[in-house]
Amino acid sequence: MSYSERIKAKLSEAFDPVHLEVIDESEQHRGHGGYVEGGETHFKVIMTSAAMNGLNRVARQRAVYAVLKEELDERVHALALQIDGTA
Repeated sequence: MSYSERIKAKLSEAFDPVHLEVIDESEQHRGHGGYVEGGETHFKVIMTSAAMNGLNRVARQRAVYAVLKEELDERVHALALQIDGTA
């Protein structure tokens, strides 16, 4: 399973989002720190989930980082987050 698929599966299970996009932006970082040939090192996550209601930006980020700890420890160098609660 690719890191993109792992990220999507873990976030789906943990937060039951109504919207989730996991975008591999690794090629945009070729030659920069953390880049590894083959990609899957830099991701952008766009997610909307009721699980994020009532949490501030930092708490939302910490919740995502906790779920993706394994991926961040293994290969993922950068994770840009755009996370919202539901209306």
